[in-house]
Amino acid sequence: MISRNDGKTYDTPDHFHCPTRRRSSTGAPPSPVDAHRGLLQRSRVFYRQKHLLAIEGLEPPEISHLLDLAESYVLLNRSGKTQRDLLRGRTLINLFFEDSTRTRTSFELAGKRLGADVINMSVSTSSVNKGETLIDTATTLNAMHCDLLVVRHDQSGAPNLLSKIVDAAVINAGDGTHEHPTQALLDALTIKRHKGRIGGLTVAICGDITHSRVARSNIHLLTTMGNSVRVVGPPTLMPAEVADLGVAVFHDMAAGLAGADIVMMLRLQRERMARGLVPSAREYFRFYGLDHQKLALAKPDALVMHPGPMNRGVEIDSAVADDPQRSLIREQVEMGVAVRMAVLDTLSRGPGNEP
Repeated sequence: MISRNDGKTYDTPDHFHCPTRRRSSTGAPPSPVDAHRGLLQRSRVFYRQKHLLAIEGLEPPEISHLLDLAESYVLLNRSGKTQRDLLRGRTLINLFFEDSTRTRTSFELAGKRLGADVINMSVSTSSVNKGETLIDTATTLNAMHCDLLVVRHDQSGAPNLLSKIVDAAVINAGDGTHEHPTQALLDALTIKRHKGRIGGLTVAICGDITHSRVARSNIHLLTTMGNSVRVVGPPTLMPAEVADLGVAVFHDMAAGLAGADIVMMLRLQRERMARGLVPSAREYFRFYGLDHQKLALAKPDALVMHPGPMNRGVEIDSAVADDPQRSLIREQVEMGVAVRMAVLDTLSRGPGNEP
C-alpha cells in the first residue's frame, strides 16, 4: 500500500517490483516471448484514457499498468523478437514542430516494431510554414484517418488542442514547458529496474527546473507513486510555485543531494531562457554541475540520470556521465523504445480495454 500526497492510498503490492521470470516445469526459464505473454495475461489494470497528454491526472494503477507492459517489451526487444501483427493496418503519424532526434526516432522504432505504418511529417517543409494554422493541420490529419498521432510542439497545450479535434489517439511528445509524459515513464521504468521499485525513494532533480517539461512530468509521476522529490537549482531557474507540486526546494547542491537515491540532471535550455539567468557555463558547472565530488554527497549506491541531450562540462562531468556503475543514461534510451511501444499498444486498444 502506498500513500499519495493527496492522502489517497492504493493497495498495489505488485506494481513496485520488477516482474520475476518464473521457471517452467522443466526448470528452464521461460523465453522472453513467453514472459511477454504471461505479463499481458496477468495485467488486469485498465488504462482509462484515450490519449496520453500528461502525467498529471493519471492514477498509480494506470502508471503501473504502462510500466508493467513496458517491462514486457524490454524482454521482447532483447530477445530479438517483434510483434509485427499488433498494429498491422494502423497508421502512426509523428508530427514534430520542434527539432528532435531521439524522441522521434524512438517513436518511429516503437511503431515499426509493432507493425504500424509510420509517417514522419517534416514541419519545416509542410504547409505550416505557408501560414496554415494548427487547427487547419488537425483538420487535414483527421481527413487522413490516422490512428495514432504523436505531437511535439513549442507551445504548451498544443497536443491538448489537437486531441479535441482529431479522432486519433494523441500522444504528447513534449509541449513547450508543460510536460513530456513518455520521458517520465521511461525514467520511472529505468529506476524500477535498478531499484526494484518505484516508490519510497528520494529523487533529486537538478538544474533548469523553470524551463523543463521533463522536470514537471517526473515530479507528477514520482510524487504520485509515493517518492520524496527534491528540486535543486539556482533561484533564477526555479519557478516560484514549484513547492506547490509537493517537492522540497534546494538552492545548494550539497544539501539537495544528501541521501538521494537518484540524481536526475537536466539540460540547460538556453533556447527558452532570457539572457542573464546563468552568468556563464563555467560558473554554472562549479555550483550545479554534477561531478564525482558532488555525487559522493548522495547515497553510496545513488544512480545518475539525464534525459539528454547532455551538455558535457556544463550540467554533468563526462566521468560521471560515462561511469558504468552509476550512470543510467544509455539505458534510458533503450527504455524509451519499450515505454513507447507500451503506450502505442495501450492507446491503440481504446480506453479501458485490457491487453
